[in-house]
Amino acid sequence: MMDTTYFGKSIGVMLFKDAHSKKNIYWKYVRHENLQEYISGINYIKNLGFQIEGIVCDGKKGLFQAFDVPVQMCQFHQAAIVRRYITKNPRMDASKELKKIMSLLPNTDKESFTGVLDMWFDKWKLFLKERTTNHETGKSFFTHKRLRSAYHSVKRNLKWLFTWYDHLELNIPNTNNVLEGTFTHLKNKLRNHNGLNLDNKKKFIDEFFQAYNEMNNE
Repeated sequence: MMDTTYFGKSIGVMLFKDAHSKKNIYWKYVRHENLQEYISGINYIKNLGFQIEGIVCDGKKGLFQAFDVPVQMCQFHQAAIVRRYITKNPRMDASKELKKIMSLLPNTDKESFTGVLDMWFDKWKLFLKERTTNHETGKSFFTHKRLRSAYHSVKRNLKWLFTWYDHLELNIPNTNNVLEGTFTHLKNKLRNHNGLNLDNKKKFIDEFFQAYNEMNNE
């Protein structure tokens, strides 16, 4: 499992966690979350002697094609993307229905989810094609642009949302929730140490991840 979190504008931590032992294998400080940083992190882990059988990530552009092992798009991140487009409390019926479909994502299989999503699209495809004309410029645009973006995001990532299902023998998690829990715990601890400078903050983070590993050894 791999993801990046930020502590203000000055520091980002990219973390690589073993899905089965829950240990933090490797972490590094980055200014920006990008494809090359993830690739170099995976290569570093391989050089340590680890055999990587699958990867769970947030779907950053290019990640799915960058590795020669099965890659699972974190379903939690996909749901968050849709939520940003249609909000937590959508008003349109089409958006409400898509929200319900997304709630099924972590609790169903590939064929069922795909079938329900296709049924939703067939029902609302004309609605999604509706356009509004700007009377000043004469140009038209899709009326429900954000809903379209939400749907196309799911459709575009669908191939990687069920990698866990296509490779049951690998026991790949369908989310990065364990890793997200680690980030949340770390940030809660750091809130009790406001005022640390950058070097001391990094030292605190290093000690936190190391202590986490030692706790999982017990």
